[in-house]
Amino acid sequence: MDKTEFLQICKASEKRLADAGIYSATAEVEIIWEYLLEVDRLNVYLHGAELVDDKIIKRFNEIIDKRITRYPLQFILGEAYFYGRRFVVTPDVMAPTPETELLCELAINYIKNENINYPDILDIGVGSGVISVTIASELPDAKLTSIDISDKAIEVTKENANNHNVIDRIDFVLSDRFKNVPSKKKFDLILSNPPYISEEDYKELEPEVLADPKISLVSGIKGMDMIELLVSEAPGYMKENGRLMFEIGYNQADLVYELTGKDKRYRSITMLKDLNDIDRVVILSI
Repeated sequence: MDKTEFLQICKASEKRLADAGIYSATAEVEIIWEYLLEVDRLNVYLHGAELVDDKIIKRFNEIIDKRITRYPLQFILGEAYFYGRRFVVTPDVMAPTPETELLCELAINYIKNENINYPDILDIGVGSGVISVTIASELPDAKLTSIDISDKAIEVTKENANNHNVIDRIDFVLSDRFKNVPSKKKFDLILSNPPYISEEDYKELEPEVLADPKISLVSGIKGMDMIELLVSEAPGYMKENGRLMFEIGYNQADLVYELTGKDKRYRSITMLKDLNDIDRVVILSI
C-alpha cells in the first residue's frame, strides 16, 4: 500500500469516529495502528503503509466499526496505558483514567519525601490494579495489600502485577472494604479510587463510562456512600502519622470538607486539583 492510500484510510476513519461523537478521533486512530502494527506513533506515519496487509486492514476496520458504537477502545483492544505502562483491562474492571495518575504521583512523592522505608500500603477497590502495580513498580521496597469486592478484578490485577514483575510484593484480598483485613494490620498509606458518582449523574454519563461496571462508579444518592465509609473506617488501619488519599467527584469538595471536619481523628486535610482545575484528590492525615 502506498502512503497516500494509508493516510486516506486514516482520515476516513478519523471522520467516522468524529461523526460518532468521539472527540479524540485522531489520537484513537493512532492508538489502534500502534496496537495492530506494534510500533510507536512516529513509525505509524513513517512506515505504516509498508507494514499493513489485508488482514491488518480488515482488523482495523473491525475495531473502527466497534468503536463507533461508543464501546470503549480500551475494552476493544483489551489494554490501556497508565503511568507509562501497559495494563490488561477487561469489562469486569473500570478503564483507568488520567485523573488516577495524580493520586499515584502524590502517593509516590509522599513516601519518597517522608523517607518511609518499606512502607505498608493499602489499595481499596483495585479494579485493574493500576494503582497497586504502579506504586509497587515505582517504590521497589513497598509492600502492597490490594482489596476488591470482585474476584474478577482481583484476577485482572494479578495478571497485571505478574506482567510487571511485582506480584511477589502484593497481597490480594477479596473483601468488601476493610472487612477481611486483619484488625491489627496498620498501614503507612491507604489509597482508593472509590465509586463516587451519584445515581442522578450516572444517568447522564457518556456511553464509554457506562460500559464500566456500575459498582465501580455509583455510590448512593450523592455519590458519597463509599467515601463516608472510607473516612470513617480508615483511621483504625493507619499507623501514627499515616495518610489516607482518595479521589472525589467534581462537585464533592464541600461535602468532603463537611464530613472530615466532624471527624476529630484527622488533624489535616488537603485537596489537590486535576488538570481541569477540579478538586480531585483528598489527603487526610491522622
